[in-house]
Amino acid sequence: MPRAAPRSKSSLLYGSLDLLVLNSLDRDGPLHGLEIADRIRQWSDDQLNVEEGALYPALHKLQRQQLVTAEWRVSDKGRRAKFYRLSRSGQVALADAIDRWRDHTRAVGKVLDVPLQRLP
Repeated sequence: MPRAAPRSKSSLLYGSLDLLVLNSLDRDGPLHGLEIADRIRQWSDDQLNVEEGALYPALHKLQRQQLVTAEWRVSDKGRRAKFYRLSRSGQVALADAIDRWRDHTRAVGKVLDVPLQRLP
């Protein structure tokens, strides 16, 4: 049976993008989109690169879900930018998502620690 091609780091990121965005806003918010992407990249030691084509749809979705709020302001560079802030319901959703993420990673860790058996 042929092996499946490994997923790229960026494809693994998209399953956790909402969590990473909410966490960024909780830690450092309010932030504009490029600041969020920069924080995620820096905190991951350049392992996670959030592209604009994924980030802004995620931010708009989180805004529609009322997990973040947004307002137009002037950035440090003197340009108008939309700044996002974690809402109260976003704080609750973040705490729940962190719990679920930790449960998931513990379960995956258990499976990975099972000794590998050689195929005949």
